[in-house]
Amino acid sequence: QVQLVESGGGLVQPGGSLKLSCEASGMTFRRYAMSWHRQAPGKERELVARISIDGGSTNYADSVKGRFTISRDNAKNTVYLQMNSLKPEDTAVYYCNAAASLWSANYWGQGTQVTVSS
Repeated sequence: QVQLVESGGGLVQPGGSLKLSCEASGMTFRRYAMSWHRQAPGKERELVARISIDGGSTNYADSVKGRFTISRDNAKNTVYLQMNSLKPEDTAVYYCNAAASLWSANYWGQGTQVTVSS
């Protein structure tokens, strides 16, 4: 069965940095586009960053562009989200997603809490 396991969440001060990891298993990782989404209390889930199968292209939400960087290591079956210059409004549960639109595959991790507060 497909498993996506996030790690790296926690409490960080405004202006600080945090790096999230998502390790995948039970699938051919290199055939999936990977992305990070987040959901804050009372708000709908939003796309934060997405990376193509080979890592050649990325896209970001306007709110995080220039501060967050998504990357992947296909040899380790892992996607990362480097978060810099964190703001309180970045506080949310962050979810890892694997998608293969051609065969309608869409998998989610359990999420990891990121709290930005002093």
